[in-house]
Amino acid sequence: MSESLLTLIGIYFLCWFKFISGPILGSLAGYGVWKCILVTVAGMMSSTILFTFIGEYFKKLLALKFPKPKFTKRNRNIVKIWTKYGHVGIAFLTPLILTPIGGTLILVSFGTKRAKIYFHMLWSSILWATFFSFTIESILQIPFLANLFL
Repeated sequence: MSESLLTLIGIYFLCWFKFISGPILGSLAGYGVWKCILVTVAGMMSSTILFTFIGEYFKKLLALKFPKPKFTKRNRNIVKIWTKYGHVGIAFLTPLILTPIGGTLILVSFGTKRAKIYFHMLWSSILWATFFSFTIESILQIPFLANLFL
């Protein structure tokens, strides 16, 4: 396997866990904007699809074994975002604040249908991957910063 392909696969798998790693590492690896967007969206959507199934399984398993959890400050904040903005708000904030896995598990825990999860996570990942990739590309056009990082 070529080094470039291994780098691309590594960036893809990092996007499963941290969304911003795709645009940053893709730009630093010398990939174009569209390649960064594609690998970032693919990584986020792969983890979203996988963890909707895993999340539903764990939700059923934990419901049988444990009583309902008590509210913590973090849980209250998640519920506040959910009641104010719904699944659209969670999907919108997933690349910024949450991880792709965290956002998916929150949506699954609130009982959002898979099709809605996939749709909202897809537009959110396309939006933020495009924003981050073009922003990072523009920042790296500044000569001082380009020499610093590349």
